[in-house]
Amino acid sequence: MAADLSHLLERPVGLTNDANCLALSEASDGAGQGYKVVFAAILGTGCGAGITVNGHLLTGPNGLAGEWGHNPLAWTPQAELNRRPCFCGRLGCNETFLSGTGLELTHRLLWAEQLDARSIVERSENDSHATRSLGDYADHLARGLAAVINVLDPDVIVLGGGMSNVSALYGNLATRLPEYVLGGECETPIRQAMHGDSSGVRGAAWLGLGN
Repeated sequence: MAADLSHLLERPVGLTNDANCLALSEASDGAGQGYKVVFAAILGTGCGAGITVNGHLLTGPNGLAGEWGHNPLAWTPQAELNRRPCFCGRLGCNETFLSGTGLELTHRLLWAEQLDARSIVERSENDSHATRSLGDYADHLARGLAAVINVLDPDVIVLGGGMSNVSALYGNLATRLPEYVLGGECETPIRQAMHGDSSGVRGAAWLGLGN
């Protein structure tokens, strides 16, 4: 597609997905600036990630580097994975747990109550059901990120998307990550995306500069 667009527009064209754009933006002049290896995850309607090394995107020969959302959630019983079909055709993908819609599904499976993610987060301060749902989400996220740390061991993890705005998650992750990271210790900083929802388009601009 990039080659076709470049031909039609008669100018160089860079093309990548939104998660890669987030990673490039935050590694260039955001929450990941100054770190060698940055893993940046989008926790929104869906769930995806991008990786940069020395400020440059890592894409891989298949263009699949960072496709974290479509791996099964680590340390999860098969019966639980089976309850979460993914649009990709598989079961129990990270996306079905770690997106905002994944939180909604967690709440519905626990309590047979349909609430949107924003309402669950808002109610978690004084509603025991919502508190449990958000706690389970934090544990799911810790498992998903620990699996990344055990393979890639990035210098920093940056979170973007709607769920990254839930401030309580960051303290929860600091406590829960060592439970899953090999060796029982984890010093990996987890940071919220500095540029928020603008990081996608900012990353596209950085891509246009040849990163």
